[in-house]
Parts: sequence; structure tokens; C-alpha cells
Amino acid sequence: MEPAQVLRLLSLFLPTVIPSWRFFKTVAPSPRIEYRLIAQGSAGAWREDRPRPAHLGMGRILRRMLWNPDWNEQLYLVSCSERLIEAPSQHSVDEINLRVAQALPVGAAAQALQFRLVFLSREGEEIVKLVEYESKPVPLAPLQGRRV
Repeated sequence: MEPAQVLRLLSLFLPTVIPSWRFFKTVAPSPRIEYRLIAQGSAGAWREDRPRPAHLGMGRILRRMLWNPDWNEQLYLVSCSERLIEAPSQHSVDEINLRVAQALPVGAAAQALQFRLVFLSREGEEIVKLVEYESKPVPLAPLQGRRV
């Protein structure tokens, strides 16, 4: 077999063995969810929902490779957030409200919950936060009583 034929066979065979990651249309920042609690008409400060830990030990990293339901829920929330930006729907709003509320401690003094979707981008040396969506406040107690 000639070298040109071998190269041709390899060029046909290698794409079947090595996966292509070009199925992503674009790589863009994913929205982050921030929430605030509202008590007696006074809105609290915005807080990041489910912030990532600053440090993970090796044991925890290995365990998370095998079992990490919290990350699955985080991916679901990112998916809902992206859908809300692309094609707003009440279902996405309801799911985000429900899951943010259920992550809060039960018995919070707040009566209402509000969330927003923000994108972080770098402009020179600065990190700029752009608010893309802000929900209407919703009563907190009914959301905390429901189960996912």
C-alpha cells in the first residue's frame, strides 16, 4: 500500500474514533442567577444563588465525579435561564423561583422572592455585570411548601 493511500485511510478512519466537539454553535457565558428577599416592602441585597465553593479537596472532587445531584440541578437551572433569555416562558420562571426558594432556609422572615439573570464579561481589566432579566417578586411561603 502506498503512503498516500495509508494517509487517505487514516483521514477517513480518525474522525470516527476521535470525537468532534463542533456541535456547540457558540461558546458564550452562561447566565448566573441572583436573588433577593423582600420583607415588609424592603428589598434585601442581591445574592448569588448556589455559589461555587472557593476550594474543593481531592476526595470531594473524586466523589463529585461519581455522585453530584446538586450539580445536575445547577445545570438544569442554567438551562432554564438560557431558555428564559432566548424565549421567555412562565415555566422557566416558575422552575427558577421554585428551586431558588427551596434552597433557602425554611422560616425566612421574608415574604417575597425575586431573581435576576446576570452575565459577567471582561472589558479590559474590569469585569462587567449585565442584568438581562429581572423577575417580578413572588410570595415565598407557597414556594417553600412545594416539593420538587
